[in-house]
Amino acid sequence: MTTTSDGPVTIRKQQLNANALSDAAIALLDEWGTVVGWTKAAERLVGRSAAEAVGRPAGLALPAFAEVPTTAAFVERCLARNGWSGTTQARHRDGRMLDVSLRISELKGLGGATRWLVTLADEGVSGDTIDESVRGPLLARAPIGVVIRDVQLRCVWMNDTIEHHDGVPRDQRLGHRFTEAQPCAESEVIEAMMRQVLQSGTTKVHEYRTWLRTDLGQDRPFAVSFHCLVDADGQALGVCVITADVTESRLVRERLATVSEASGRLGSTLDVMQASQELADLAVPLLADYVAVDLELSAAFGEGPPMLIGATDKRLPSLRRAGIASVRHGAPESPWRRGEPTVVPPASPLLAVLRTGRSHLEPMLDIGAGTWLDRSPDLTRRIHRHGVHSMMIVPIRTRRAVLGSVLFLRSHEPSSFQEADLRLAEELVNRAALSLDNARRYAREQTAALTLQRNLLPRHLTGGTAVDVASRYLPADMDHGVGGDWFDVIALSGARVGLVVGDVVGHGLHAAATMGRLRTAVHTLADMELPPDELLTHLDDTVHRLGEEECDAPEQVPVTTGATCLYAVYDPATRRCTMASAGHPPPAIVDPHGRVTYPELPTGAPLGVGLGEPMESVELELAEGSVLALYTDGLVERRDQDIEEGMHRLATALAEPGRSLEDLCDIATKTLPDEAPFDDVTLMLVRTRCLDKSQLASWALPGDHSAVRDARRLAAAQLKEWGLEDLEDPTKLIVGELVTNAITHGTVPIGLRLIRHNVLTCEVFDANCCAPQPRRARTTDENGRGLLLVGKLSRRWGSRSTWGGKVVWAEQDLRPHHHRS
Repeated sequence: MTTTSDGPVTIRKQQLNANALSDAAIALLDEWGTVVGWTKAAERLVGRSAAEAVGRPAGLALPAFAEVPTTAAFVERCLARNGWSGTTQARHRDGRMLDVSLRISELKGLGGATRWLVTLADEGVSGDTIDESVRGPLLARAPIGVVIRDVQLRCVWMNDTIEHHDGVPRDQRLGHRFTEAQPCAESEVIEAMMRQVLQSGTTKVHEYRTWLRTDLGQDRPFAVSFHCLVDADGQALGVCVITADVTESRLVRERLATVSEASGRLGSTLDVMQASQELADLAVPLLADYVAVDLELSAAFGEGPPMLIGATDKRLPSLRRAGIASVRHGAPESPWRRGEPTVVPPASPLLAVLRTGRSHLEPMLDIGAGTWLDRSPDLTRRIHRHGVHSMMIVPIRTRRAVLGSVLFLRSHEPSSFQEADLRLAEELVNRAALSLDNARRYAREQTAALTLQRNLLPRHLTGGTAVDVASRYLPADMDHGVGGDWFDVIALSGARVGLVVGDVVGHGLHAAATMGRLRTAVHTLADMELPPDELLTHLDDTVHRLGEEECDAPEQVPVTTGATCLYAVYDPATRRCTMASAGHPPPAIVDPHGRVTYPELPTGAPLGVGLGEPMESVELELAEGSVLALYTDGLVERRDQDIEEGMHRLATALAEPGRSLEDLCDIATKTLPDEAPFDDVTLMLVRTRCLDKSQLASWALPGDHSAVRDARRLAAAQLKEWGLEDLEDPTKLIVGELVTNAITHGTVPIGLRLIRHNVLTCEVFDANCCAPQPRRARTTDENGRGLLLVGKLSRRWGSRSTWGGKVVWAEQDLRPHHHRS
């Protein structure tokens, strides 16, 4: 660091981090496009030494130059394409074509002679820091001052811009050394740097931050670089000095530092709407006076695939406003409020942004006749009213998809958006895109999980003639309602019902999917008429298999799926309830007088974590009108209380005889703390019913074939008593086939029972435990068609094990229907 008392001048040497200037290839051309000066950096870029380049046409290395007769003609063509700078291709000595950024500066010398300075930078070379990603393009587009000095450090060529940088007029500079044109102590330091570059013969570039007096009397920062120019023999011709006003670059870096610091907040939420609002709040007033964030529906709601870049679908994208911020209270610039769908105006540049994934910059917003705004009078009025004069639209993109767009407007700030502003906006939006993409994926998973759960949980519980039912489900995540709890009432044969409640550890799609698989397994096992202890034992095996399926390798330890389950079977004919638990809390039983008890239920290990030991069940007799409360631990557990206190709290809430089940559900769930629950809460209440004796008829049958005739006669008489004569013929056939099978394949005692409830159930009992197996009889067989006939005459049939034998049953609708043929 060097400072002097002659004025506020500070020179600081700093090596460039990303070679933005040190890798720049520089060549000096005459008016005919012939190379008259070369640099080592140019040799590195195109592989041609000074001997191979100097004195030869620039078109050898730059094919675009070969298409025009003079350098001036090439420049005129560049001007027609909006500027001195741009991109083109350079030909390497080995024939490779390189993508390069090109800049041409016109230089004037004594007597009005002309030279041209060509600067090339490899587009494939980029900085390692965010600072360089903004700074490099800024220096490429900023006006640069160029001075070429001979070996005696006298100015021989210069451009017009340099005079605006330091205020030294042309006649005072040309033919003079730097110390003569600007005599001060700092000038000696700068000339010493020039001699060092000339003596080294290299093109290594040093960057200096120089605070120079301007013609306005203000101090401004400049980036100054020195390049050694050589002739065909490799001898130094002079030094090329390039200065660039980096005032704007400093402001960009300062704003970028602010963006970098503040954008750490963008990843704090997985809610797409909140993340969008955070982005808008961060950008105002840092970058713009008004910002609107619009999300494509797949990003806003997690439904459907995102919009792909380059998609040929001509339909207008569906967007929803997710974030708004303005320097004006209430954001009056916005035609839409947060959460509302937006309308994309026809021919709007927004369409191109969404389809190409490229940003759009309008430094001066054109609202004249014939523009796209001419078709949107409401937007035009708002732009007039609030003085909007500059616009940027930046896509929110991730991978190959576009999640939406961000609109930046300036109205209060008088300066227009420039390329540097666009770079900053893109950097900010790119950072936010990561957060929004994570939020979109989370929303998509939550939507899928919620859809899965809604499809799996019963919409309308019905207990038939066995029980009345009411339920409540309160997810821990109230916004998405996704967890692993489930509950169900399953219709079984003989008017019985299966009651189940389960809890899969965790939340989200995995928990909901696991819950769905377990619920399906319970239904399948219940249809097999398994008793509760056997059902849970088989369910435990299922959970073990699910864990093994998730292993990537045979030697990998299976994943443990944490889940608990309670399964009970209630029979309204006997008022008996059999239940078993796999790590689940016991049900609360409320008798008709309001007394609450918790049965001594053996609590087996949770599903998937046991050692394969069989489950145990208990059987209870319940009074008619009793209430069973099946629940998950979220209802009775708190972080600051034991589960026993929660169970006591639940018992107190349920001890109100005469209340409806819906009222009891409300009372029980209102005992929860006001703060959000840390676990899902599930409660299912069932009030038991009892079949009237008039709905049942049972008989003991002899063990010979006379029982078939007796069973048909008894069944016909009972149907007549019930007023179901229309079912007499199919019932006599069903009863005859079932009793015949019991006599032929079973053992005594044999019994027959008819149950009239929602359907007519015929049950035949025998002491043989083997379940009947239907088979397809051959044309020559005399037997083997009985069960097939039963299947065609009934709505469904099956068998279940009982103490001392089995029951084969068949159900018929109470209203006769056309039987299946």
